[in-house]
Amino acid sequence: MAGQLQGKVVAVTGAGRGVGREIALLCAKEGANVVVNDLGASADGEGADLSPAQETVNDIIAAGGKAIVNGASVADPAGAATIIEDAVKTFGQIDAVVNNAGILRDRIWHKMSHEDWNAVIDVHLNGCFNVSKAATPYFRDQGSGSFIHFTSTSGLIGNFGQANYSAAKLGIVGLSQSIALDMARAGVRSNCIAPFAWSRLIATIPATNEAEAQRIERMKTMSADKIAPLVAFLASDASKEVTNQVFGVRKNEIFLFSKPRPIRSMHKSEGWTAQSIAEEFLPAVRGSFANPAERSGDVFGYDPI
Repeated sequence: MAGQLQGKVVAVTGAGRGVGREIALLCAKEGANVVVNDLGASADGEGADLSPAQETVNDIIAAGGKAIVNGASVADPAGAATIIEDAVKTFGQIDAVVNNAGILRDRIWHKMSHEDWNAVIDVHLNGCFNVSKAATPYFRDQGSGSFIHFTSTSGLIGNFGQANYSAAKLGIVGLSQSIALDMARAGVRSNCIAPFAWSRLIATIPATNEAEAQRIERMKTMSADKIAPLVAFLASDASKEVTNQVFGVRKNEIFLFSKPRPIRSMHKSEGWTAQSIAEEFLPAVRGSFANPAERSGDVFGYDPI
């Protein structure tokens, strides 16, 4: 029986290891021809090694699938363009782009350098832009295509020591929403996934207390292969009606996230002053404030099944 992605061509960034590798393997199993992109850098973005990407390709071919290696950096616009060019040159088309590549340079806010900030923004946010921009002309010409971007609850909710990563990941949601709106008339869709999965990036996060150590142990039970089925679905024709959404995957759970919308309003016909805001507006809305100290681990504190 043909897979969900039979005849499709899918480009997966950061596909040499972890979540990206599992996505590439499943997409190939579902019938797609796959471009396996991975610079092969360390968790903080240093160095390069094509062997992880080649190993993923070798495994796909050994299982009877088709795949090629691309070792470009998504942070480089010219390099990102080669990912799409390689797909079209080798397989004749491009049908889905999975923006998964990422690095971490966690620092508490007052110690974060411009270098830490720029490196993470370049790979995550600019990388999504670069690869998506390169695929857009092909998607427009064929009147179809799927962008699948990886966000994070660190951006959607918040986390300690990740201002660069959180900003990039929430920026990706804004990018995806605008792409979905701009490209709808061309039959192109764009969605985000916030994954919960153990990876070498998660392994770099230090545990500073017992609660954080327990959270890391819970993360170890969340295997990367659990993320791949939702990606394969979003890359397939079965998801043609699905666009401009934010999903999450946590072991055997799939979430649909809400988006920021007004929850309370208050009108004052004569206008507001700083004093009237303090005396009237604040008491009226205080009960609806988001918890200022809440982070991802607090919202998802229960054990996954």
